[in-house]
Amino acid sequence: MIQGLISISNRANNDHFLFSAYVVLIGLGFPILRYASLNFDTLNNNAVRFLSGGALFLFLIALKHRSDIRKILHDPILAVKLLLVGVLMTANMYFFMNGMQLTTALTGSVFCILALPIATIMAAFFYSDERRKAKDIRFISGSTLAIAGSLIFIFSAAQTAASENFVLGSFFWTIAITIAAIQNLLVKSISHRIHTMVICASTATIAGLINLALAIYSGKIHQLADTSTSLIVFLLLAGMYGMVTGMLMAFHIIKKSGVITFNMLQLLVPIATAVVAYFTLGETITLIQALGASIVIFGCRYSLKANQSL
Repeated sequence: MIQGLISISNRANNDHFLFSAYVVLIGLGFPILRYASLNFDTLNNNAVRFLSGGALFLFLIALKHRSDIRKILHDPILAVKLLLVGVLMTANMYFFMNGMQLTTALTGSVFCILALPIATIMAAFFYSDERRKAKDIRFISGSTLAIAGSLIFIFSAAQTAASENFVLGSFFWTIAITIAAIQNLLVKSISHRIHTMVICASTATIAGLINLALAIYSGKIHQLADTSTSLIVFLLLAGMYGMVTGMLMAFHIIKKSGVITFNMLQLLVPIATAVVAYFTLGETITLIQALGASIVIFGCRYSLKANQSL
């Protein structure tokens, strides 16, 4: 019994470390993506980032997870699901990057609050374990509090009102998070059959090739020839960073803790983003935003504790 309690405690500590690392690293990633969106066309941006991340993942699975490749080759349904995840990721990032370009780093990250109710409804409909989380009174009260804090946070942000393209950008963000909710359900359905790294390699490579084909077809690929080498290197490194944090870590959390827990963590991303954007992009943090952030942290912590006990 004592060993069981120690095991549960260690698992909870590991989860807290993973969750905290994800929130901080994604918070840092939003300003990076914002900077990339201002210096590259969306198709070129996504093509380079996805292919650089995909190349990194393919190298890693060639070293350690070659057996999973055989599983894909012998299971057409699994292969189709992986293809669909790649296509959904392409659509998701197209609207994501256009939304990022039309708004601000902080505005983009806080739109993650809309993903929680959408993802919760979808996940609860398809999966019994997610349904148990969604019906738990502690999750309902904690997530409601976190959403309320997020709304305080977003509507008190001066950057939100200052953007001329906020409405169009918001529309793009809404489409992006809806697609992401569907994509994450697919990831959950295949994550226990093959390693997360393999899912990431497939997704990033497919999305990168689609974006590359569209960039070539539209003629926008030629814009890269006029881009400085330093910016290209930045985009390559940003792609690897983004794929490891925004895809590998995200898919791992979905596999380990579920879609609802993952989307609860998304509510914490704006807080990390606000801190990073304050120092890197000159975006401000108001006292009301700080109050909203405190409410979000409390609500998410309460809800995540409830999920871990189920």
